[in-house]
Amino acid sequence: MAHHLIEINEECKECKGTGLYVGMAERDGSAVVCYKCKGTGCHTHTIEYDDFKERKQRKEIERVYQANPGVLIGKGFTPQLGDFDLTVFGGIPYDQWSKLKNPKNFPSGTEMRLFVCPAWWYQTVNYDLKPEWDECHSACGHGFSSCASFKNKDKCWARFDKENKNEI
Repeated sequence: MAHHLIEINEECKECKGTGLYVGMAERDGSAVVCYKCKGTGCHTHTIEYDDFKERKQRKEIERVYQANPGVLIGKGFTPQLGDFDLTVFGGIPYDQWSKLKNPKNFPSGTEMRLFVCPAWWYQTVNYDLKPEWDECHSACGHGFSSCASFKNKDKCWARFDKENKNEI
């Protein structure tokens, strides 16, 4: 595997090549030495990389999720769920994910359905599939969990599945 280092000298974007920075606190003809280029006007942009051969394995990973919409994922215990493992959050086993032809496409039903509604999930995963149902707007500006339908999100998921059976 070859390692590469590319250095490009470019005009500093912060000070526009002057070496002097004028921000909100510098007034009436004052300036400070630019923090990015250290006053030179020139910023050296460095790109360092290794050639890609194949995706590497992650032996410590058990389960993979298409995205995380802001939920703490892990094993544990709650009074509502009792003991739970990673499957409660949806997703798929790592070995199944590693064999997907397109690792971004997950089968329907692998969403975090116990924790989020379809609008919340697809706002994160694929905005084109985010439902725009009238009842979704009842929580306007207050978050998805404030929606009147959120406590019955299983019904929203059933509706989503019916309306999107050919999309996913």
